[in-house]
Amino acid sequence: MFWFLLITMVVVVAAVTLAVVGGGDSEVLPEAAPQQLVDPLPAARPAGQADVDALRLPVAARGYRMADVDDVLGRLGAELAERDARIADLEAALASARSGGAGQEGEGDGS
Repeated sequence: MFWFLLITMVVVVAAVTLAVVGGGDSEVLPEAAPQQLVDPLPAARPAGQADVDALRLPVAARGYRMADVDDVLGRLGAELAERDARIADLEAALASARSGGAGQEGEGDGS
């Protein structure tokens, strides 16, 4: 029984030593090519909810690739700011048209 344990221990130590040293020129894990963002956000039109829902960011070793996330969030932020400005302009034009229309209706009734 002693010889069996001694031989087993020698085999285990040899296997661990070979694993640590490398045992050859090949890498244990081959280097994987980094994923690149395939931008599904349309370039010719503003992004919609379906575009954002379909968006899949590539995963890196420690989470998402920060540059890709920053690019997507920057683009979405710019489009939202543009939409907010457009909505504000349209609401101001609507308020102006309503106030101008109400003043003209009152003037027309007094004639």
